[in-house]
Amino acid sequence: MPDPLVPRHRRFLVCEPRFYDVRYAINPWMRPAAPVDVGLALTQWRALVDAYLAHGHTVDRVAPVPGLPDMVFAANAALVVDGRVLGSRFHAPERRPESAPYEAWFKDAGFEVHHPSATCEGEGDLVPVGRLILAGTGFRTSRGAHDETQEFFGRPVVSLTLVDPYFYHLDTALFVLDDGRGPDGTGSGDGNIAYYPEAFSPGSREALERLFPDAVPATREDATAFGLNSVSDGRHVFLSPGAGELAGRLADRGYVPVPVDLSEFLKAGGGVKCCTQEIREARS
Repeated sequence: MPDPLVPRHRRFLVCEPRFYDVRYAINPWMRPAAPVDVGLALTQWRALVDAYLAHGHTVDRVAPVPGLPDMVFAANAALVVDGRVLGSRFHAPERRPESAPYEAWFKDAGFEVHHPSATCEGEGDLVPVGRLILAGTGFRTSRGAHDETQEFFGRPVVSLTLVDPYFYHLDTALFVLDDGRGPDGTGSGDGNIAYYPEAFSPGSREALERLFPDAVPATREDATAFGLNSVSDGRHVFLSPGAGELAGRLADRGYVPVPVDLSEFLKAGGGVKCCTQEIREARS
C-alpha cells in the first residue's frame, strides 16, 4: 500500500452569500427568471466553511456588499501568491464593483495589492501549480493579463485556451490536486491536476498532457456537475457530490473526497472553488 497523502494547512477567504441572487446572465448557467433560495444558499455555504474548519484550515471573511450578488464567488477577486495580491478587473460590467471591497480587505490585512490593467478574473482563470501559473483565456481573462501575471509574480505562466462556454473559467475545467509544496508549505515540485480535456483547445490539451502526464481526467458529466470546481489540500478534496465518477478516481489515487452540496450556486455557474479564495502567504 502506498503511503497516505498528507494534507497541508490552507488559509481561505470567503464571502457570505447574504445578497446572493441571479439578476443577470453572463454565462450559460445563469437564468435570471429562476428563483434563488437565499436561505438554502446560506446553509450550503456554511456547510462549506464548516468542512474547511473541520479539516484544520483557516477561514477569513470579507463582508458582503448590497447590490453585488456575485461577491460570494471570492475566487474571482484576486490571485495571491507568496503574500502578493493581483486583484481583479472583471470582464462583465455588473461585477466590476466587486474588486474594490476585496482589494480593501487585502490592504487592511497588510498585503501588497496590484490592480491589473488587463481584464483579469483572479483565481477563476489563474491557477498556481508547482513552479507555474496556469492561465485560462477565451471567455473572461485576457492574454494581456497572462503577461501581467508573469511580470508581477515572476513565475512562468502557461496560457490555456478554453473553448466551451459552459466552462468559461479555468477553475470550472481544472483544479490542483497537489501544488508541489509539502505539508509545511515548502518545496517546489511539479504538482498535479484533475481536468476535463474537452474544455480546452487541441494545443492546450496537448500542453496539459505533456505537463501533467499523471493528471486525473474527468468526464463531461462530472464537469457539468462542477466536479472540477473543487479545492484540494493535498489529501482531502472538497467537491460536488454530483461528481461521483471523479470522486471514485480520486479515491483510487489515495485522495479523500469530501462532498459539499453547493447546488444553489450552480444556478449562477459557481461551486466550491468559486466560493473560495486561497491566501498563499510568503514562504519563510
